[in-house]
Amino acid sequence: MLDIRNMAEVASPTLVPDQPVDRAHLFRMTLGDHGLEGEVLRLFDRQTQMLLARMATAQPSCIKALAHTLAGSARGVGAWRVSQAAQDVERAVSDGMDVRPAIAALKSATDEALVVIADLLRVH
Repeated sequence: MLDIRNMAEVASPTLVPDQPVDRAHLFRMTLGDHGLEGEVLRLFDRQTQMLLARMATAQPSCIKALAHTLAGSARGVGAWRVSQAAQDVERAVSDGMDVRPAIAALKSATDEALVVIADLLRVH
């Protein structure tokens, strides 16, 4: 049985890989189970779109919480750029900065990852 309790605790690699989704990390996290991989990717896709939509109208403290959730989810599937961009949103809120540029960068990183995820889901 897969123990997912520690999945969100996976740290990002020191260097963000060139690919939008780290397939080797995703393989390890899903124990090579392609069915589970598909489920995890579909969940990430839905959750990401929901969280970004909520950020568009949320107060800063809520934006920070939503970004934190997204950062953890992104680490779980190996979407390191998304995770880093979400952490940048958290930092912008904490620093009292205008979060719009950070959210735009997060959306861009997310869009890139979701294109790859859509391709991966076609084969599942």
